[in-house]
Amino acid sequence: MSNLINDLKSLELETLKNLKNSKAANTLRAYQSDFKDFSKFCAKNGFSSIPTQPKIIALYITNLSKLSKFSTLKRRIASISVIHKLKGHYLDTKHPIIMENLHGIKRTLGSRQKPKKPILINDLKLIIKAIDKENKRDKALILVGFAGGFRRSELVSICYDDIEFVFEGVKILIKRSKTDQSGEGIIKAIPYFDNNEFCPVIALKEYIDSIFKNKNKNEDRIFSISDKTVALVIKRYAEKAGLDASKYAGHSLRSGFATTAAEFGAEERNIMAMTGHKTTQMVRRYIQEANLFKNNALNKVKI
Repeated sequence: MSNLINDLKSLELETLKNLKNSKAANTLRAYQSDFKDFSKFCAKNGFSSIPTQPKIIALYITNLSKLSKFSTLKRRIASISVIHKLKGHYLDTKHPIIMENLHGIKRTLGSRQKPKKPILINDLKLIIKAIDKENKRDKALILVGFAGGFRRSELVSICYDDIEFVFEGVKILIKRSKTDQSGEGIIKAIPYFDNNEFCPVIALKEYIDSIFKNKNKNEDRIFSISDKTVALVIKRYAEKAGLDASKYAGHSLRSGFATTAAEFGAEERNIMAMTGHKTTQMVRRYIQEANLFKNNALNKVKI
């Protein structure tokens, strides 16, 4: 009997491990941070945070809506749901009291977010020119991040073994990403640019040569920074370049690539192949942004 109990405990532990491994570490930390905020609300008001009830979540998001974006409300609900699943509890996040409350908040506040600005070609050139010539890391970070349409987490996870320089440019293996949780991996190909000053391949080569002279090339992530630092680097040089740093963030490189590629006529599927988007919704938003002036009806108006 004791063996059976031990086996069941072992299976429970292994199942819990599998559930946790189904999510990226950064994603799990975000869920836990969101749930911590929910737990504080429950403790303050005498509610149980786990297991909880749809009515409590409805009260929580109503309270949260006073200071938060609509997208934050939806993310908090998702986080609470995931933590419940990990702990073995069922939670109906589609319950009418939650959904109708969300619809009411959406009608009152609106759901459109004000995104950070994409880094477009002219901005990119100003930012690169603002980087000291000796700082090869930041130049490579920004140019590669832009040219590959990388997520911050993908960019800072690149190791030397993931990089292959070829005649046409460079191939970079992304072992795991937000839309590739199973770790099948994708390869991003970045060709040489005509202008050497802004070429991501040349910048990456020069940076790698400078850091791996006396080190084992296989042991480290090449940029050795956190994903949050990417945003700080961008803001630093945006400000130095005379741009409004508050309007840019880590995502500005990725959105800048997609918007610029659309502006130059790249096909939707080719943009998605580089960025790794699985649905067209976000990519079409970038294309729409790129075409605001290009396909503007007022271009036909002559005054």
